[in-house]
Amino acid sequence: MKKEIYIFLFIILGILLSFLLHALIEISYINLLWTNYERYGMNLKFSQLYTIHTIGTIIILGVGIIFGFIQGKFWWKKIYIEKMRNR
Repeated sequence: MKKEIYIFLFIILGILLSFLLHALIEISYINLLWTNYERYGMNLKFSQLYTIHTIGTIIILGVGIIFGFIQGKFWWKKIYIEKMRNR
């Protein structure tokens, strides 16, 4: 039970980090669009940009979940399994 909670909390951490990354990317891109939409809008309609945004959001969220899961398993092994072997 302890291992599952540990990995779950790392997944939550991965999700939070993905939200931060998403916010940084989105704020930066919106600022570019405000300064020069013709150049940075890539000749796309707003609906097309919104579709790209939605797909990007799903990808970043998925990467955050996978990153959290992998890191949770890695640090569980490093802290609890290898620490017990070295005692």
